[in-house]
Amino acid sequence: MHPFFMRTATAAAIFVMLGQFSREACAQATTSLDEVTITSRTADRAPLIAPTQQLSGAALTQRQGSTLGETLDNLPGIANSSFGPNVGRPVIHGLDGERVLLLQNGGANMDVSGLSFDHAVPIDPLTTERIEVLQGPETLLYGGGAMGGVVNVIDNRISRERAFEREGGVMGKAELRTGGAARERSNGAMVETGNDRFALHVDAFDRGTQNLQVPKDMACRGITQGRVCNSASATQGGAVGGTLLFDQGYLGFATSDYRSNYGTVAEPTVTIDMRRLHHQLEGELRELGPVLQALKFQWGRTNYTHTEWDGAVAGTRFDNVGHDVRVEARQRAQTLGRGLQLDGVVGLQSEANRLATQGSEAFVPASLTQSTALFGYQALKTDVAQFNAAVRTESVSVQSMANGDAVRFPESNKQFQPLSVAVGAARNWREDEAQNGWQTSSHVSWRQRAPKDYELFAKGPHAATGTFEVGNSNLGLEKGTQLDAGAQWQGGPHKAGLTAYTARFGNYLSLQPADVGAFSAYNPDHLPGYQYQGVQARFVGLESNAKLRMVGGQQALWSANAAHGAMDLELRGDVVRADDLTHNQPMPRIAPMRVGTDAVWTYHAWGARFGFTHAAAQNRVPDNGPQAGVTTQSYTMWNAGVNYHTRAAQTNWMLFAKLDNLTNKLAYSSTSVLTQTMATNTPPNAPPLAGRSLKLGLQVSF
Repeated sequence: MHPFFMRTATAAAIFVMLGQFSREACAQATTSLDEVTITSRTADRAPLIAPTQQLSGAALTQRQGSTLGETLDNLPGIANSSFGPNVGRPVIHGLDGERVLLLQNGGANMDVSGLSFDHAVPIDPLTTERIEVLQGPETLLYGGGAMGGVVNVIDNRISRERAFEREGGVMGKAELRTGGAARERSNGAMVETGNDRFALHVDAFDRGTQNLQVPKDMACRGITQGRVCNSASATQGGAVGGTLLFDQGYLGFATSDYRSNYGTVAEPTVTIDMRRLHHQLEGELRELGPVLQALKFQWGRTNYTHTEWDGAVAGTRFDNVGHDVRVEARQRAQTLGRGLQLDGVVGLQSEANRLATQGSEAFVPASLTQSTALFGYQALKTDVAQFNAAVRTESVSVQSMANGDAVRFPESNKQFQPLSVAVGAARNWREDEAQNGWQTSSHVSWRQRAPKDYELFAKGPHAATGTFEVGNSNLGLEKGTQLDAGAQWQGGPHKAGLTAYTARFGNYLSLQPADVGAFSAYNPDHLPGYQYQGVQARFVGLESNAKLRMVGGQQALWSANAAHGAMDLELRGDVVRADDLTHNQPMPRIAPMRVGTDAVWTYHAWGARFGFTHAAAQNRVPDNGPQAGVTTQSYTMWNAGVNYHTRAAQTNWMLFAKLDNLTNKLAYSSTSVLTQTMATNTPPNAPPLAGRSLKLGLQVSF
């Protein structure tokens, strides 16, 4: 988005809010530091599709990082596959890449972040309203290959409900941030206006960071300093959306622009210049008779491009043009007698992606991927239990296109027919109206995923991993069976949950050491060779969370006196063990056992948090050739945060501060490819996690 437009939107939002602030005296507001919502799959008559974890409000503001992976990192079961501070995708239950599906407002997020670890996700948390994590049978509504889960990033660029009365109105939000380990300077604004028949949305943001500060000296272009070389970034974007609202639904259109220029960390002179244009059309008709409750339509088109620059010289370029169409019908809940109720949704989804590559380091050919899917989800509800079932069948075509080198990248067309099925049940043992007591749930799924273009056709040096990668056109479907079982308890203000899970893959698509001598002409630097192969794999893990009211209010464990506010103790923990059963090796890039505790205090307009996250040593790493995994030592990170809310007329003000890594602990990520598979960057040369930092921010909404 043009800088003038971004500055204008920001100034307009701040001007309107300052005007309202000046008209009324400041009134102190009673508030709390909102938390991450962690739920079970409910057994009552809750919404049909409920996320297992949700991040919004003040909790999202406090946790917000520069990437989606950083924002979600250390939630139970979720880690960050960081490639420095500018690139990070979420890892769920040890599964990453294409096994974690990233969505934007329920629609496909078409980029090339799954192709390489140094490719960023073009979604900025600064313009995000809510982030939802879906797991279990519900994920089959969006993709059979989402074996780790679905992460849905939600904004309000298309209004799905009326926000204004007939006479009209205006609302908005602006945010300023400064500081942190990367010396961030960011600002963003959102303004919405309209009435009961029309809504207009405008947002814009600008983020700039410098090289990341870390707790050790690192060499950078002949200079030694306590910062990660080539880790600065500049990112801008914005969107305009309009929605027609009527009695039985809505019709909206939004267009957004995202631009980022960032250092790749692994190479001191290489930067990536990225741009993504996205257009979305969405509509819904409701109350369509005795059978259909709603019919929803989504269409999206993405034009994505990025060029990898070595200094002033343009290198490899990736262009991806894609579109997706999604139609889903929500059936009207039917009462079957004796307290039984059947609810569900069926739908059709179609996607097409055309990838073009050029440059000396283009290790994949141009390709065309097309898929069509039919899906269905049904929930049978009783007063105390819910039974879920989902099915998804797909037809996928992956075609390698002519790329100027028919010997290296011959044309090929592969067809796949994935089929995925999932069932589950949840039982509510709670007997009182306050929902105190136990709830249990369990789910099992049989999933299939079609190989991606790079898994089939790659052939060339891959700078992000320091390897020579070769695809395997003979790959079959990735197949896995997953099972989870959990229990949740609530007693007044106290909550606790525990979930155990396992996944067994009969054909897990994995990069394995291989002899690539036949392609030595394309490997002048003699990089170690790897090829995609199907292996048997097993993932087993636990995740838990708890919230205990220590002080303030009834049933507090220490004191019921709320004169000085309330304090909750939040606990979390997770562990996953992953094995390549074919080669009797641990799987790479797996997070170690982690535990964390936070004391959260609220008092009138104040909220504060103080706690730690402890990661155990990760000694279970693969030993499979020249790119063997690297063990990482245990570490404990102490963090704190404080915020202050106040309100004047219709304007809300929040000032916040974040203190991260208070002890300036030197630590490395075991889920980062920089630590694990780049021979020239493994510790002590790999970039560590961020050092001690303080970030300040102001958020204003009206």
